[in-house]
Amino acid sequence: MSKPDYVYVTYIETTADKLWHALTSSEFTERFWFGYRVSSDWKVGSLYSLTKDGRRSVQGEVLIADPSKKLAYSWDVVKEGAEREQVSRVSFDIEPRGTVVKLTVTHDNLGPKTLRDISSGWPMVIASLKSFLEIGRELPADLLTSGAREVYHA
Repeated sequence: MSKPDYVYVTYIETTADKLWHALTSSEFTERFWFGYRVSSDWKVGSLYSLTKDGRRSVQGEVLIADPSKKLAYSWDVVKEGAEREQVSRVSFDIEPRGTVVKLTVTHDNLGPKTLRDISSGWPMVIASLKSFLEIGRELPADLLTSGAREVYHA
C-alpha cells in the first residue's frame, strides 16, 4: 500500500451532520472556501464542480458519498489557462469523537503543481471551515490577497 501524497487532520467542535452539510452545500462552501461554490447531487458516479465567480475551477466525479461519514471525489483542475495535470482524488473522513469531530482530508495521486497548490490551499480552507463551524465566521478573504497564494489558483 502506497503512502498518500497529502493528509491533513483537524478536530472541529461540531457534529458529523453539520460538517457533512458544510462540505456539500454550495451556500456554505462559498463562505468558508473563499468564494468557491461546490455543487453536485452527491450520489456516487455523479459529477461535481467547484466554481468561483461563475467559472469552473475544479470538476470531477463523486466516488464515495456516505453521509456524515465519508466523502470522496476525483479532482480535475479545469480553470481556463491552467496547466493540466493528472486527475487526483480527495477524501474527507468524518469521525465523531464526543463533542468534536475528527476530520481527515486525504488528497492523493497528485502531480507536482497540484501538490504545491493544495499544500498551501487545504490548510487555509480547513482552518476557515473550522472557524465557520465553531464560531460562525470564516477566515477573512483578504488572506488570499495578503501574500498567501490563492487557494486553487491553478
